[in-house]
Amino acid sequence: MAERRFKHLLDAAAGSLTVGLLNAIKHTDRKRMANFAGAFMRRIGPLFAEHRVGREQLRLAFPEKSEAEIEKILGGVWDNLGRIAIEFAHLDEFCVEGFGLQTPDVITYPPQSKERYDWIAKSGKATIGFAAHLANWELPGVGAKLIGVKSAVLYRRPNIGAVSDVIVKLRQPLMGELIPTGLDAPVKLARLLQSGIHVGMLADQHYSKGVEVTFFGRPCLANPLIAMLARQTEMPIYGMRVVRKPDGNSFWGEVSDPVEPVRDKSGRVDIKGTMQAVTSVIEGWIRQYPEQWLWLHRRWR
Repeated sequence: MAERRFKHLLDAAAGSLTVGLLNAIKHTDRKRMANFAGAFMRRIGPLFAEHRVGREQLRLAFPEKSEAEIEKILGGVWDNLGRIAIEFAHLDEFCVEGFGLQTPDVITYPPQSKERYDWIAKSGKATIGFAAHLANWELPGVGAKLIGVKSAVLYRRPNIGAVSDVIVKLRQPLMGELIPTGLDAPVKLARLLQSGIHVGMLADQHYSKGVEVTFFGRPCLANPLIAMLARQTEMPIYGMRVVRKPDGNSFWGEVSDPVEPVRDKSGRVDIKGTMQAVTSVIEGWIRQYPEQWLWLHRRWR
């Protein structure tokens, strides 16, 4: 009983600390603070064990790169992470070019993404969207809401309940419906798709019960949920990403070409083949901007 009370007090304290920290960051100049946080993380990041994880994985993914090149990429990874920490408190300040109220923090996009969006809007079909831990991975979900799409996002709750509540409270108005991971999540997402709601999720992490796919030439396990939903609903699959621009504080976004699901002999969506197609898109994104992906997460196990 005493242990439970102590844990409850710790959770409450962590929640209060998170609220206070986010409020403090919210009242700072985003770009100036992000520049500071990025530089700070570049300095202290190499002291953490995750730096070694990132180095090992980069050596596996890019055996042709020198040690200096790998360390440069890792510096960008830590810089990106520091910036995200500041940007999280300022997510409500972003806008998408040409949609809604325009603010100084505009997410731009290439013409072909506008064409794809227009096609999706005219099709009348809900879509299954996937993103990756690239640049600021919160922004694809925010962007969907900003352009007027009815959407839902799958997310993993933080382990500390009070912190989870704070984060959900911040995200909910910006991202549409939030669906926590769990046994009932696939059913909820399928129902949302069938009701016309677009759903999105991150698709680049290790999943111990997943299907085997090849990523940078090596086998790893991927969550099969995207392919399972495609098999059940026959809704189209699209990738969504944002890319951090060279100034470090602004972004452009992209909607990919539709990812054609792989089908078996009977015409049903093949789970493993479709997840390989999704993984290959993500690998292509990372190859373009390796310093913007979260190499600190152990993808091969």
